[in-house]
Amino acid sequence: MAIFDTILSNLPEVRRPTQKRLSFSEKLKWTGLVLFLFFLLGMIPIYGLGHNALAQFEFLSMILGAEFGSIISLGIGPIVTASILLQLMNGSGLIKFDMTTHEGKVRFQGTQKLLAIFFIIFEAAVYVVMGGLKPDAGISSGTIIFQLFLGGILILFMDEIVSKWGFGSGVSLFIAAGVSKGLVIRLLSPVSASGLGDFYFGTGQPPVGALLSIFHFLPSGELKEVGVAVAAILTTLIVFSIAVYSQAMKVEVPLSFGRVRGHGIRWPLAFIYTSNIPVILVAALIANVQLWGRLLQNWGHPFLGTFGPQGGAESGIVAWLSSPNLVEGAIRGSLQLIDFGHAVTYTLFLMGGAVMFSMFWVKTANMDARSQAKQMMASGLQIPGFRRDERVLESLLNRYIPALTVMGALTVGFLAASADLLGALTSGTGLLLTVMIIYRLYEEIAQQHMMDMNPMLRRFME
Repeated sequence: MAIFDTILSNLPEVRRPTQKRLSFSEKLKWTGLVLFLFFLLGMIPIYGLGHNALAQFEFLSMILGAEFGSIISLGIGPIVTASILLQLMNGSGLIKFDMTTHEGKVRFQGTQKLLAIFFIIFEAAVYVVMGGLKPDAGISSGTIIFQLFLGGILILFMDEIVSKWGFGSGVSLFIAAGVSKGLVIRLLSPVSASGLGDFYFGTGQPPVGALLSIFHFLPSGELKEVGVAVAAILTTLIVFSIAVYSQAMKVEVPLSFGRVRGHGIRWPLAFIYTSNIPVILVAALIANVQLWGRLLQNWGHPFLGTFGPQGGAESGIVAWLSSPNLVEGAIRGSLQLIDFGHAVTYTLFLMGGAVMFSMFWVKTANMDARSQAKQMMASGLQIPGFRRDERVLESLLNRYIPALTVMGALTVGFLAASADLLGALTSGTGLLLTVMIIYRLYEEIAQQHMMDMNPMLRRFME
């Protein structure tokens, strides 16, 4: 264990700020810089890349915060995979970390970083060896693997920069950036849907953007195509509104300051208690299954199922974990009975996975009733009319936290699945994640940095 701790303590890391509290402008500067680098790296192609078999997986690229074919083709995949594996091992008791102590938290975070570096190397090799990203003639596989490794390490440290110097986490930021980019393209892009990169004006081909496609199909009377575009826009707006409303729902626990009689506060417990992290984990799990399914098919061993020429899953596990577009199928008249089976399986998997990861996250992130009770006691709070005892607080919180953990996760899983099944402009999981990430970012800024802002921006936030 001493040798392992020595390895963890010598891992490279981003230095924490020396000041106790960073200003709004400082955090904004670092967050903006990392976001700029993320988009810049996504435009740098891999040198010597031949065939890119992953280019058609738009859903995977958004959820993994990746740009297949660029040096950040791995995206946040290794980081999230390491987090999933470590949480599963910690939750099952195979490896035990004492998250109540500083040393236990440091060991957990160090182990997660070490696992992430391992998965960067492993996934980079897998992508190349199994034919996802094939090198061009005369280019060695090692050249491609090294570039993927370099991009993965950059993403790892960019995530750490955001976590320590910016707003929120890099993982959340990269997902929100990728989904927002895809949403804008799917809504407003004037590029032709033919895939040749030409503008649709004068080509006779429909545009990628759903809003422009309405005006393209309406004059010719193609009402089915208009209906598909309108349904996608409406579904996106409805899911967006419900997600914002769900994020704002809270249970407020009345507490009082023990030493200051007559003064108290209401401690808010969010309805979606574990926020967006469990949804990121279950979405990344589905993305990894589909990614491995494609790589295994390229390798000639389709154990997880097969994909068609257009990239859609056709059989096996990957098909059952893919969401059919029920609204589009109904409008076009192509809906089949098996589509409902796929829809039910996909919904149950998202809801069940969200609940499982939410329960793990509550334990590993010190969000359980005991940890929250200790935090309240440290702040000098107690329940009005009861003696100041941690066990009393813990008993009260146990009425809310387990229920909120499960109900919030079920709601998030159902919303994400519904958006996918009803044909939102972007993936339902990605859309929901982006709403939750931006809302949480808004709350953090409003709570911690309201007084640091420019007066005009402060009025906008209010």
